[in-house]
Amino acid sequence: MEDARDDKTIKGFVDRLTFGITRVLESLPGVLDVRFAEKAPAEKRCLMSWEQKNNCALPEDLRDFYLTTDGFLLTWNSKLGNEVVSVGCMVINSLAQLRPLIQSSVYSLPNAPTLADLDFDDDLEESDDPEQPHFDSRSRIFELDTCNGNGKVCLVYKSCSPGVIAQQCEVWFLDRSLFWHCLTPSFTAYYRLMITYLGLPEWQYNFTPYGPSPQAKQWAALYQPLTFHCDPNHDTASEPLLNKLDPAKAFRGKAKPPTPKKKQPAQVPASGGNTAKGQGVSGRHGMIKR
Repeated sequence: MEDARDDKTIKGFVDRLTFGITRVLESLPGVLDVRFAEKAPAEKRCLMSWEQKNNCALPEDLRDFYLTTDGFLLTWNSKLGNEVVSVGCMVINSLAQLRPLIQSSVYSLPNAPTLADLDFDDDLEESDDPEQPHFDSRSRIFELDTCNGNGKVCLVYKSCSPGVIAQQCEVWFLDRSLFWHCLTPSFTAYYRLMITYLGLPEWQYNFTPYGPSPQAKQWAALYQPLTFHCDPNHDTASEPLLNKLDPAKAFRGKAKPPTPKKKQPAQVPASGGNTAKGQGVSGRHGMIKR
């Protein structure tokens, strides 16, 4: 009996933590192996140690998340014919893996370019877009999800000063070409967004100008029809020009030109007519007499 109660308690906890997405996935056709990795909560001393080490204050919602579960991992597969394919993956790194964004060891050679070399001063360019993160000391960037090598979801503290604890943070996506794309202004908003997109492949690319790959779009159309039809980055200017046909005008018969009226012969005066008739009659009488 106690084991059954524990199972119900765990299922209830997972259901609340995932907003019931596990039951939604299990009800979808072809979805298999929906697995949620249970993790113990992080300790408060670990949170304080992380903040002191990185000179950043964790936002309240992220702090509550780590005090509930030290990280998040939910995966699911799909069956295509006789083959099982890994499709969905939702990841939030544990506190120990919430590390600063560092470059690969390949670029650690002498005189090799660094990520900071990619920064440029864009103050002269006026734009309504939010300020981009920087790879140098102006920003402090930590990895939330490595996206299976398709980019990185990062917790970004901007406008940082040396020796000052950073307070405000946002969630940004760094694509494979090292361009930044703003996802959400808070961790809670990103968490809900991740659940909404079911952890589908390359779902973060829906918030870039170029979008996900064709294969990722097919997965999205198959398992997420309610949100996939709306493309926030759809560029109507790139559409081919189409000849908009109006059937009412295109297939309407041509108007026939009006037919000119025939000119009627001029009327002969009455007196002239009687004279002519008289002449004709007299002529016929003359012919008979002869």
